Amino acid sequence: MDQTLLDGLRASIRQCAERGLFSASKWSSELLLAIPLSRRHIDDSESYASTQLVDPPLVPPRHPLAPPLAIQPDEELQLELEAAEEDALFSARTFLESRDPMRAIHCLRQCSSTKAKFIEYYSHFIQATENGAQRNWSKLDNNRHQPPEPLNPTVDVLLTAVLNATDPWLLYLKALFLSRFPMRRDEAIESAILSIAGFPWNWGVWSLLSTCINDGGELSAILPLLPLPTVHPFVQMFQIKTMNELQAPSDHELGLCDQLLSPELFPNSLWIMSQRACAFYHAHDFKQAQAQFERILEIDPHRADNIDIFSDVLYVTDNRLKLSRLANDFLMLDRERPEVCCLVGNLYSQRAEHEKAIKYFRRATQLDRTYLSAWTLMGHEHVEMKNSSAAIESYRRAIGLLPLVLVIAALSFSPSIDVNRKDYRAWYGLGQAYELLNMHQYALHYYHNATALRPYDVRLWQAQGMCYEEMGRLREAIECFKRALITADPNEITINLRLASLYAAQQDFAESAAYHRRVVEVCQATGRPVHDFARSSIKVAEYYLETKNNLPLAKEYMKTLSVSNVEEVVRAAELLKLVNAALEGGPSS
Repeated sequence: MDQTLLDGLRASIRQCAERGLFSASKWSSELLLAIPLSRRHIDDSESYASTQLVDPPLVPPRHPLAPPLAIQPDEELQLELEAAEEDALFSARTFLESRDPMRAIHCLRQCSSTKAKFIEYYSHFIQATENGAQRNWSKLDNNRHQPPEPLNPTVDVLLTAVLNATDPWLLYLKALFLSRFPMRRDEAIESAILSIAGFPWNWGVWSLLSTCINDGGELSAILPLLPLPTVHPFVQMFQIKTMNELQAPSDHELGLCDQLLSPELFPNSLWIMSQRACAFYHAHDFKQAQAQFERILEIDPHRADNIDIFSDVLYVTDNRLKLSRLANDFLMLDRERPEVCCLVGNLYSQRAEHEKAIKYFRRATQLDRTYLSAWTLMGHEHVEMKNSSAAIESYRRAIGLLPLVLVIAALSFSPSIDVNRKDYRAWYGLGQAYELLNMHQYALHYYHNATALRPYDVRLWQAQGMCYEEMGRLREAIECFKRALITADPNEITINLRLASLYAAQQDFAESAAYHRRVVEVCQATGRPVHDFARSSIKVAEYYLETKNNLPLAKEYMKTLSVSNVEEVVRAAELLKLVNAALEGGPSS
């Protein structure tokens, strides 16, 4: 275990907590405790003691392509100011801990250190005005004019205060404020990277940077710009988190999880284990995901983080008993956590009690405005109830889409409309909702967006194909179904049957017969009952009989059907006679 990493985590715990970044401090604390005790205390007692006074140089070797470090404020002067303001800073922190931000701001009014300014601006933004914006936003529940997130009118003023900041903590706030302006996302990314360059141990800034990335290509472009080498654990954890948020983790991210969970690094990290479980979930490996989540709960039965994802796994695998037990356990633990509300919503959804499910999903969005996947799940429930308009409204909120008139109105108040267009499920749900309304052109638009996020998802290509088919655009439908076959199960037959039907509709009987033959081969190889491939066998035999091609194979297919009890047995007997006659008439080509 690298000593710099140990010192950095300990400094992060203290420095984040001193500034009211309790989530980041908690994350660092849990990661530190995930390191085996024997490795945490090897020759580091003096180093740990030193972090109680002045942090040692904690910046690891920088990536050669990283941007230059900003000029830092005079550290000696800042230490003197913080020492003089120690009592006020301590009081401000206690006010933040007790959720009394306005008093924290008041007691820092005479302070001038960068730490005091950070707490003041952070309290204004997160603890004070955001809470007010949240209350005003929640009052508009069930109102079509409710924007996708609360509108905070102080962002402009606070951004101006930190616009020329060079301190890494103030740069974090600058990135946070800039991220609320959709057109200034690149500036937010730049400020986040500079903040990491100054103090790389603040997980809050890594999380913020992750939310600014829209796809895997952007992540690949940003990795060389980070001030740490790609082998650094923080960079690897950032990469895993980002790909999970994009719902597109690969075997590479799973490999990084296994590497980070090795005995030399963080073998006891529940956060990394949960990221690994989420990666399995997004890859649709539900068996492995369930096993990992169960392992996490064995270690810590009270950990609610990502419990909603576990409930999704149990929902998809139809594990009703385990889902019910999980919901009961966590309702007793904390019914006011958004993840728990989502868990209970999934339970009611599985019981087909859709109105109760909607109630809990809505409660999750009220408790955490950034929990946009709850809107997606709410949309699914409205689809189940055939309420297309409500489903569309929910899905649009999940990805931050508003009617144009509302967008203009919202922008006139604040630029803080944030969107989460990374959730392919919301785009897919919008497509389904518009299909229910027979508005296929709209449905296709949303399916295209979903496919851009998940280019290897078979269901999305099938949805597009069926949409094109309904519109009579058979050539595009064929291309979509052929694209779906690339990543489909090698033994699947539904897509092959659909392609055979589409080619027949286009009078391309050779291609149609080829896909029907593929269906027969798959069914025979996997031991499926004859009725699963009887119709395809008939189509292949008819084509070969008409073209006088491969008649022995047609005979073999018809002999199999003629001795079965399928509906097509009479037609098979007729074709068998015709094939035999054709064979007796001359050799087949």
